Amino acid sequence: MLDEMDKVSVGFQGDPAAALLEVLDPAQNNSFRDHYLEVPFDLSRTLFIATANQLGTLHPALLDRMEVIQLSGYSEEEKLHIARRYLIPRQVSEHGLKIEMLSITDAALRRVVSEYTREAGVRNLERQIGAVARKVAARVASRTSEEGDAPTLVVDGDSIPEYLGPPRIHQEVSFRTSRPGVATGVAWTETGGDVLFIEATLLPGGSSQIILTGQLGNVMQESARAAVSHIRAQANALGISPSFLDKHDLHVHVPAGAIPKDGPSAGVTIATAILSGLRNEAVKEEVAMTGEITLTGLVLPVGGIREKALAARRYGIRVFVLPALNLPDLDELPDEVKREMRFVPAQTLEDVLKEALPSPVPVT
Repeated sequence: MLDEMDKVSVGFQGDPAAALLEVLDPAQNNSFRDHYLEVPFDLSRTLFIATANQLGTLHPALLDRMEVIQLSGYSEEEKLHIARRYLIPRQVSEHGLKIEMLSITDAALRRVVSEYTREAGVRNLERQIGAVARKVAARVASRTSEEGDAPTLVVDGDSIPEYLGPPRIHQEVSFRTSRPGVATGVAWTETGGDVLFIEATLLPGGSSQIILTGQLGNVMQESARAAVSHIRAQANALGISPSFLDKHDLHVHVPAGAIPKDGPSAGVTIATAILSGLRNEAVKEEVAMTGEITLTGLVLPVGGIREKALAARRYGIRVFVLPALNLPDLDELPDEVKREMRFVPAQTLEDVLKEALPSPVPVT
């Protein structure tokens, strides 16, 4: 088991990746010689399992010797079952409690998952359960000393703030999209999917500049410029003035400016935010979208659909617009996600706008 392979780095002691090239190569690892002991080892019958959080830092030659298996994040139901079967019994035991002393309801677990943790796995979920178990252990100890018995403490959804404090994650979709010029997009991160709110506004008295802020990478900046170019080329068909940039500047901002962002999948979201601001129409709060946009308005497929859909569901999104070529990726989604959300395939930007904006896009 080779854990955290993406943390391997070159130092003055040597390059571990160079030795791993020979170790992981089945054509030559039958006579691998360790340079410390100077003893040959036959590693041809050894099964190596490596783990990494990201593949970008792995050496390409080393990555070529591996079969990459992507593990997706857990859904809310999966986290609930993992907590019920493994995390709660382990934390109860580690904090000196008996299993009958603590009862955490499903509503409490769902609230911890949605309002106190934002992750693809369950590491922070277990920490929060451990925090609850510690406070329960203290209450059980005080009650036992006073009353002579150990009563069962039931932790329900309403009592979670008493143990973990105020919620750290707020459902802010309706608040953020209440004004024109804001569209809800979804992004893939190393910790799973997340929701982005992209804002666009037209500034009078400008010189036709496009201002992009929010620590956007080069690919994301190019997506924004491509979206603007398509909107300018199809202005009449989209119901706006072709000269909307004359004597105006266009400012596109992605909040959470301290976090770098990149990738082409926000193209349709940027275009929708711009059109929402130009037409002075707020985007529907229950709609989120993803997809790369071309100069001709086509919506190209993107990656991470499963993680993005799970993130949208956590935020209460009910309509998820995705590229039509990504429809096969929906087979990876849990059944409960497919039941609770409506997935709309889009081939062009006009297909996205039909779902996102309240009034239909005029047809010329």
